[in-house]
Amino acid sequence: MSQLATPFTLPGGAVIKNRFAKAAMTEKLADADQLPNARHMTIYDTWAKGGTGLQITGNVQVDRHHLEDPGNVVIDGPQDDTQLAAFKEWAAKSQAHGAVTIMQISHAGRQTPANVNPTPLAPSAVALGMPGGTFGKPREMTTADVEDVIERFVHAAKIAAETGFSGVQIHAAHGYLLSAFLNPLANQRTDQFGGALENRARALLTIVERIKASAPQGFIVSVKLNSSDFQKGGLTTEDSLTICEWLAERGVDLLEISGGNYEQPAMMDLSGIEQRYEEGKRESTKSREAYFLTFAEAVRKRSQLPLMVTGGFRTKKGMEDALASGATDLIGVARPLCVHPDMPNAFINGDMDQVPSYEKQLSIGPGILGPQSSLTIMRALNGFSSVAFFYENINRLADGLTPKTDMNIFLAFLRTQGAASKKAKALKAA
Repeated sequence: MSQLATPFTLPGGAVIKNRFAKAAMTEKLADADQLPNARHMTIYDTWAKGGTGLQITGNVQVDRHHLEDPGNVVIDGPQDDTQLAAFKEWAAKSQAHGAVTIMQISHAGRQTPANVNPTPLAPSAVALGMPGGTFGKPREMTTADVEDVIERFVHAAKIAAETGFSGVQIHAAHGYLLSAFLNPLANQRTDQFGGALENRARALLTIVERIKASAPQGFIVSVKLNSSDFQKGGLTTEDSLTICEWLAERGVDLLEISGGNYEQPAMMDLSGIEQRYEEGKRESTKSREAYFLTFAEAVRKRSQLPLMVTGGFRTKKGMEDALASGATDLIGVARPLCVHPDMPNAFINGDMDQVPSYEKQLSIGPGILGPQSSLTIMRALNGFSSVAFFYENINRLADGLTPKTDMNIFLAFLRTQGAASKKAKALKAA
């Protein structure tokens, strides 16, 4: 039997029926009420039927004024019976076929689009180095703001537990608020939340401690963490390894490893990440599918944290090799499930042994923006347009349709931008 089919037990006792974990993706499916709806139920039921052992929801924001996208689900205050019912149904649908589901909770910080909030909160008033005015000038948080955000995360976790989710994943990666606190380029504070690594990690560690203290027994507390920001002067691999040790000391049940942020979008444009991964890189890693296995091996030497590696897995052999090496316990997949939602069952049953790497087939040439377009703009456009291909298929699955692999990704990008703008206007009107 393939190791992919074997169960895995987390420290708190939760049993994941196999080694497949659906990593969080931003579904962008919520309406102006910012609640889970029928489309969430359809797509999570589809993924559960497809055999996923662990499901991690798309980011549920803890502040409606700091969204990654206007279509985000939000928990940012007391929930009435109608709101609680929506979350209960989401938890039930996503776990009806034996999957364990945890809610990813997040705050977008300075990566909040300007059409949602032109002056979002951030560790320091350092704007994103992104062209086009998509993101506004952030406002440096006061100590009271930081404490408020910490309590928002704790409150969201309490709602997740109350409504039947098996746990939460605290999003501290990809440049969002908690990730920005860890990044010296974005966090230039001189108080207890800035400067030394222990101060930059204080908000994250406090959230973990308070959730663990108030959660019911067996409730999963997971963290998503960057292995590196892939920016000179940003979060280093060594700093991240130290944070992993601190998370293990606080009893975190599962660590998901990722990397990058909007300025250096390793999580969107994964094709060259091993070439950019200079810290701790080994020649032998170049042939691997998963881009963060080198870091996972380094974590293994420092702690016994259960690990989930996401990013790049496309073949059964690559997944089985990663498990056999001991570098990871769970195989995180995201984009493949947008096109092949039954991939876990197909791999386990022997009906499929690999999925296409669509990212390598999706590219926009310089002719779109003219010969003078900068490499930075082209990289960003290709990254976001490739992601739009998967968003389009998320929408199709949420509508009960089959995925579509033949599409113009630039038009898909324009459609997703238009949908986000329409939802932003609806939010303001509400």
